[in-house]
Amino acid sequence: MKTGLVLEGGAMRGMFTCGIIDIFINNDIKFDGVVGVSAGAIFGVNYPSKQAGRVISYNLEYIKDKRYMGLGSLIKTGDLINKDFAYYTVPLEYYPFDFETYHNSGIPFYACVTNMETGQPEYYQINDFDFGMEVLRASASMPFVTRPVMLNGKPFLDGGVADSIPFRFMLDKGYDRLVVVLTRDIDYVKSPMPPLPIKLKYRKYPAFAERLINRHIEYNESIAQLKELEKEGKVFIIRPSVPLGIGRTERNIEKMKATYSRGLTDGAAILEQMKAFMASEG
Repeated sequence: MKTGLVLEGGAMRGMFTCGIIDIFINNDIKFDGVVGVSAGAIFGVNYPSKQAGRVISYNLEYIKDKRYMGLGSLIKTGDLINKDFAYYTVPLEYYPFDFETYHNSGIPFYACVTNMETGQPEYYQINDFDFGMEVLRASASMPFVTRPVMLNGKPFLDGGVADSIPFRFMLDKGYDRLVVVLTRDIDYVKSPMPPLPIKLKYRKYPAFAERLINRHIEYNESIAQLKELEKEGKVFIIRPSVPLGIGRTERNIEKMKATYSRGLTDGAAILEQMKAFMASEG
């Protein structure tokens, strides 16, 4: 049987996911494939590269650095997170990504992006740095504070708009059971966004705007489906044991540390139960 790992996004809530992933790495947990969306994608690639601690380290060091993210970058470049520094300088120079280990892992890693022209999700396997980094950047590019990312001449943004939790993609790829890492607690219900600002901002992309307006409906339906699959023994859900209390663009160091620590604690708490799930024959 093939076991897939699904990583939800959530911007800086992804620090929780980083803690979970580091538990997986440090305990030699093996998955047959991974899909990530938004923060789940840009942080999740560190699972095949086996770089425990890398994400929390570079975020703690640079989160308040004007070169990394902030209003200055948004005004100057149109992107809250600075493309050149965050996506190229950091992984190539300051905290090098281990491409060799990533490729040698043999674990296919997919990232979900949203096509702004169609409003549909698309999924790309990350095989190389150049195009792969742009896919990851597109997956994590939040609406309103990021310019569209061009892939093969088409505009893309945040994969979470079209598929916040891409578990169906993994089931369609032939994975028999899934471990799904969420960044919201069990009581969370997504609320709608005001439609008017969305329609005005993305008037050139009506399909994308419609998808963003209805995102809360699709998200809540996905959670309901995941709960049913969990009852059937096909899915193992990992979620924060308490609300995380961290903003999407959080720059508070202590909150980031606490969110990462919650991932470590919650990951350790479910480890044996998850191992039993992965060892079962379904």
